[in-house]
Amino acid sequence: MLIRPLHPDDAETYRRLRLEGLRDSPASFASSFEEERSLTLAEVAERLSPGPDQVVLGAFVADDLAGVVGLRREPKRKLAHKAFLWGVYVTPSHRRRGVARELMTRAIEEAERWPGLRQINLGVNAANGGALALYESLGFRAFGTERGFMLVDGVLHDEHHMVRILSAANA
Repeated sequence: MLIRPLHPDDAETYRRLRLEGLRDSPASFASSFEEERSLTLAEVAERLSPGPDQVVLGAFVADDLAGVVGLRREPKRKLAHKAFLWGVYVTPSHRRRGVARELMTRAIEEAERWPGLRQINLGVNAANGGALALYESLGFRAFGTERGFMLVDGVLHDEHHMVRILSAANA
């Protein structure tokens, strides 16, 4: 497995996987298939433009994009000690093979290198036991639950808000 930052030239492959994830697991994402389907390839490419405060990592298995995770620092000065992890998805054919754990581990390692970053936050559907277990095993802890966070096909879903304090914050 190769994990690397995605770049604008990965936009078509990323878009295909992102739309698959939105169809496959609509209750796992705040974005909808319909919203993201309307994005142009140029808009998707812009999302993948790496910078000092954002990255989208892709996991490749035999040249296939098997999973993704995004990490973005909060843009406001008073919040810039935090980053938000978003868009975690592994295609069903590559699940239960350590792809999500490796993506998350690499995202945490990336965050540890960002000057001044003290914590990573994420949100996860409260009913997604597998994701919760993975995040907890990587040091994330729930700090709150938002009831009725998302409405998908007429069903309300709760979301756990989680945080991982970075080791650089403890140094």
